[in-house]
Amino acid sequence: MPESKPKINTVRLQNISYGHKQSAALRAAIELDLFTRVSEGARSFKKVAAELGISELNAERLVVGCAGIGLLQKDDKGYKNAPDVERFLVKGKPTYIGPWLLFTSYDFEQWKDLKGYLTSKDPPRILGLYENLTDEMAREYHDATYSVGLGAGFLFSKDVDMSKRHLILDLGGGSGAYCIAAISRYPQLKAIVMDFKPVTRMTQKFVAQWGLQDRISILAGDFTADPFPSGPDVIIQASNLPQYNQQGLEKVMRKGFEALVPGGEYHVVGETVSDEKDGTAGPALWGLHEALFGSLGRAHSEKEVMSYLENAGFVNVAVHEFIPGSLTRISGYKPEA
Repeated sequence: MPESKPKINTVRLQNISYGHKQSAALRAAIELDLFTRVSEGARSFKKVAAELGISELNAERLVVGCAGIGLLQKDDKGYKNAPDVERFLVKGKPTYIGPWLLFTSYDFEQWKDLKGYLTSKDPPRILGLYENLTDEMAREYHDATYSVGLGAGFLFSKDVDMSKRHLILDLGGGSGAYCIAAISRYPQLKAIVMDFKPVTRMTQKFVAQWGLQDRISILAGDFTADPFPSGPDVIIQASNLPQYNQQGLEKVMRKGFEALVPGGEYHVVGETVSDEKDGTAGPALWGLHEALFGSLGRAHSEKEVMSYLENAGFVNVAVHEFIPGSLTRISGYKPEA
């Protein structure tokens, strides 16, 4: 008997079109601190209503909605947080990333007019949004990125052996999370965080919180245009890959090659798509996001980034799994003298 083909329906397309509803449910749950209350024992509609100060009807709506998109799960004691929610969305835990998830929805009104940005005749700018960066924009952005960046920084420091290294140059280091994590693990290290001047004020704040002012230097500048300090044996370029085009990235990597000591290493931690440029929703959407900023950036594949490093002179270029579905680490080395 021939196998019947699965029927094609509209459900997948409808679910994609409902994406803003999922985002709104997540945002409201974070703002109301639902997941912290559930973690503390509010596992029924009635208890959730009392803890959140909303009606029992709205508590049921919110809880069922969050369960419907996998944020909450049901057992014989009531509702509980999904494992990733319990780890990352319960206030008070060092892994809490609520500020970052709230920040990522700030530009929803712009996304509604994506067609307008895609059909705009305005010439793109090298730095896009960052050409007009203000202190307030930098504060909002890096208060959010710190909450998620610190975890990535500690993962990087675990994956990359820097026990024999001495100086990190972090390009676009933002909050300084990668350097804070590296220096916490490797006591012989020092670091330089290079970023735009409004951002460096935030870097100073976070570095001071860790008491690392004597080991992490802060350099205000545009790494696409300004010279790099010489002497690093590690360069990190993390979470800014889609903001630039091929020419811009190759220019930065050539500068990095020249600045590194012989035998030094360059690490791109970026939102890469597959070599076929399919799948990988998160990185692909970050590339599309650049249309809103009017930059020259786009999504880059792993193979493309490898070629940029090789064109800059790096050898032993390799791709390493980092945070699947989000970030890949691609490394290269400056040949020994």
